[in-house]
Amino acid sequence: MSFPKRLAIPRAVLTIARKLEEAGFDTWCVGGAIRDTLLGLENHDFDLTTAARPADVQRLFRRTVPIGVEHGTVAVLDAGNRPHEVTTFRRDVHTDGRHAQVEFGVSLNDDLARRDFTINAIAYHPTRHEWRDPFHGSQDLERKVIRAVGDPNWRFREDFLRILRALRFAARFEFRIHGATRAAAQANAQGLSQLSAERVRDEWFKGIATARRVSKLLALWLDIGAARIWLPEIRGAGNGERGGGGGGVVDKLPRDPVLISAHLASDPASLLTRLKCANRDIERGRAIREWRDKYPDAKRVAEVRRWLSETGPAADDLLLLLAATAPRSPIPRVVRAIRDAHDPLSLKDLPVRGEDLIAAGVRPGPDVGAILQRLLVEVLEDPSRNTREHLLARVREWVKAA
Repeated sequence: MSFPKRLAIPRAVLTIARKLEEAGFDTWCVGGAIRDTLLGLENHDFDLTTAARPADVQRLFRRTVPIGVEHGTVAVLDAGNRPHEVTTFRRDVHTDGRHAQVEFGVSLNDDLARRDFTINAIAYHPTRHEWRDPFHGSQDLERKVIRAVGDPNWRFREDFLRILRALRFAARFEFRIHGATRAAAQANAQGLSQLSAERVRDEWFKGIATARRVSKLLALWLDIGAARIWLPEIRGAGNGERGGGGGGVVDKLPRDPVLISAHLASDPASLLTRLKCANRDIERGRAIREWRDKYPDAKRVAEVRRWLSETGPAADDLLLLLAATAPRSPIPRVVRAIRDAHDPLSLKDLPVRGEDLIAAGVRPGPDVGAILQRLLVEVLEDPSRNTREHLLARVREWVKAA
């Protein structure tokens, strides 16, 4: 792959780079924006790496945010308050597989040598229009290969999250993982257990969002051994299918990481809890597990209404799963008709409230809730019954019969 003569660097980034250069600090563009630009992909965030130390950056720019000073990173805010990351040339001097201690005062090549993969270790000088590619990342971009910089075993032991990043990049770009890098990822997979759930969740969710095919991402997690450690509920899945079925249904689902994780898992709530997801997402997973094998008979409209009433917010997730697993099902059409008709589906849709029932003779307490539920069952069967007059008449009948 030949390098272009120059890149179109955003004006704000170029302004920051020029100011650092004028102060005597060698400054280069690095990171994903360089990689994606060479691949012809849209990108927005051009990160800078520089000989300037964090204190120098904070001195030169009036508006900064110390987002990671201990690792050399300062965000410089442009006129529109958009942050641009500026990181000091650095190298790792100690790591435990999760966190690294870094040393400043090194060269650009030293900085590139500590990066994870060759495709992420390419630098471009924004004012001199020079390229630096000491690990032949451009060749790997052309060959569609994910290759660790240097010794892959050491790269992964520095930060085990790099294993998951390799899987994400491979699925996003549909690259193959170089043999030695793949073998090192498998050999070091147990180290993934040292990572925080939040970091793993973010990589899994980001991978789902960016993969060209989620089934490819899942296959990589299974093959490398990452699923065994962090996603055991989908360990037995085959080709992206819950329970080992074939067909790549997972690739037909919207890129909703909670929905996809719940579809793949035998126990979604357990998986989402392990990944420390929000309670609302865990409850989504729990509802999907409870209802995903309990779809109504589309020929019985009242049954579909009851299903919508009982599933509540989970109905939309279940309909998305149904569209992927049974695209010819008539259930979505029946649901649309019910919703278009504004048929009553919950207690709030009833024209009577608890105080109306008490006024009609129902004893205050649990009986009120029980009667409201009976009324809901009636209107789910026949929405034309959902009038105040009819429902209060039924309540009086029940009170009299009691």
